[in-house]
Formats: sequence, structure tokens, C-alpha cells
Amino acid sequence: MALQHDPQRHRFFVDVPGGTAELTYRRPDPKTVELLHTEVPEAAAGQGLGGKLAESAFVWARGEGLRVIPTCPFVRKWLERHPGESDLVLAGTGAK
Repeated sequence: MALQHDPQRHRFFVDVPGGTAELTYRRPDPKTVELLHTEVPEAAAGQGLGGKLAESAFVWARGEGLRVIPTCPFVRKWLERHPGESDLVLAGTGAK
């Protein structure tokens, strides 16, 4: 089960039983990524997939030198448990 990045469809995803787990994003400008929505099929819930998707997005953003706007409520909660990633969060976006 390998996570993939599909930049054309603006998402990180993995196919799982019951469908596809994904984290969608948009690029409001060349230096910023807005993480919009995380979804995991019910059949695959509780396996940590949402966290793995968030981690992949932050690894990618860091590697690309991007700032992050964490609009997705799941990603905001994930950031509370991973404060080391908060340096990428764009100031003034309401994230902790």
C-alpha cells in the first residue's frame, strides 16, 4: 500500500479496501499549498491513513519550499500532535 502524489489532480492518495483515501489541496500561488480535505473510506478507518497522507503532504511541501495553509480540520488536529511541522504553516491562517 504505497501513498502516491497526483499533482495534476492536486491530491495525495492511496487505494484501500472500500475506495481511495485522499488528501486534496490547491495551489493559491506558486509558493503556497492549501490542504483542503482528508477522506478515508470507512472500511479503512483507524489505520492511520489520514496521518500518513498529512505527513506526505508536509514532506512534499518542505521539499518544495512551500508554505502551508491547513484548511482541513483533520490536518489542523494532526498539526497539534506534530508541532515540528508548524514552521511551514503560513502565518495568519488560524492554525495553531
